[in-house]
Amino acid sequence: MKNILLLTLSFVLTISLFAKEMQEVQPEPTRLESYTKLQKVLAAVEMLYVEDMNLSKIVDKSISGLLHELDAHSSMLNKESYKDMQVETKGEFGGLGIVIGQRDGALTIISPIDDTPAFKAGVESGDIILKIDEQSTINMTLEDAVDLMRGKVGTPISITVVRKSENKPIKIDIIRDIIKIQSVYAKTINEDILYLRISSFMDMKVASELRKYIKEHKAKTKGIILDLRNNPGGQLGQAIDTVDLFVDKGIIVSQKGRDEKDDEVFNASSSNTATDVPMVVLVNGGSASASEIVAGGLQDSKRAIVIGETTFGKGSVQRIIPITDDGSEAIKLTIAKYYLPSGRTIQAKGIIPDITVAPGEVVSRDESAFKIKESDMRNHLEEELNKVDTKKKKTKEDEKKEQDAKKIITKEQVMKDNQLKSALDILKSLIIIKG
Repeated sequence: MKNILLLTLSFVLTISLFAKEMQEVQPEPTRLESYTKLQKVLAAVEMLYVEDMNLSKIVDKSISGLLHELDAHSSMLNKESYKDMQVETKGEFGGLGIVIGQRDGALTIISPIDDTPAFKAGVESGDIILKIDEQSTINMTLEDAVDLMRGKVGTPISITVVRKSENKPIKIDIIRDIIKIQSVYAKTINEDILYLRISSFMDMKVASELRKYIKEHKAKTKGIILDLRNNPGGQLGQAIDTVDLFVDKGIIVSQKGRDEKDDEVFNASSSNTATDVPMVVLVNGGSASASEIVAGGLQDSKRAIVIGETTFGKGSVQRIIPITDDGSEAIKLTIAKYYLPSGRTIQAKGIIPDITVAPGEVVSRDESAFKIKESDMRNHLEEELNKVDTKKKKTKEDEKKEQDAKKIITKEQVMKDNQLKSALDILKSLIIIKG
């Protein structure tokens, strides 16, 4: 009996090992078998799904679902969305003025674009969209969300968001409008500090505008603050050209994919360098993609000190591939990842600043402008009264002064921005060290 039991166990073990071995050597389904499986599913949906749906729509949904499952940045571009994307690169388009993505499966606002309806309504980087109007965004694709947010200029929309700093969801009402992006503008601080703000890299004029402002202020500029906060990215070429304005040699960024044909290395050129003055770069959680390439490239090359908060972490390369004969529809497919000069990747990690500084106002004593001596009281009050009573028409000279004032960042404005104040202090130190 014992021998029979041992023989049975031995036989079972042999069968198990044989089955495991067969499983290991069993070939994967052939391409034909895989295509056949897909064809059967499409046919079943077309014939049996509870709602009538034509094959074209089923195929579109299949493509959209496939790309959505690959990663957060691959997607299908139908005729409308493909056309909108092409218009965006020209710097003017319709919408809310927000860049959205998916983080951990949640529809997340990467950043609002400066001076757009969403920006003015109070939308913030990192907000998670819970509802669009009254429709839940749970399990909603990026394409569906974008379609819902599109609409005629002047029409209202509301989005309900979850924000880390708030105990309950916030409902934000926005009016759709034409989005005109001023990608670059310049201001001065104390005459010798040039403040350059890049709100996005979506159009093709970023680097040329930067070069123009640097040239205009070159005589007086001792240092530069490059503000990339809430910059959602855009054109890779513009990011590379921007770094090239400040770096005269070495790698700016490289990209590597599965196919060696997609591997590229972008190097700086000394002939393109516009300035060598000390500089700092401001970033936050809304800095993504192209703006991370700029911040990371300048950081790795030791060209600038990066200040602020860890960036979004979007370091993958997408290629637009037309899928129709007339070129009206396309897919956006992730084909590679970006790598900074040091070899590190941005993807899901972001750029960690050299100096972390929280946003908010600078904490300081309340130095009231109304502190005057007793002996000055009468004359001072008379002057204040004259300011109230005097009604003087604006002259052309007054208007020019107002326009010039808009190009300057005042001490009061600096004190309202803790990150900018820290950047200014550090830049002054760098200028002193350079002599």
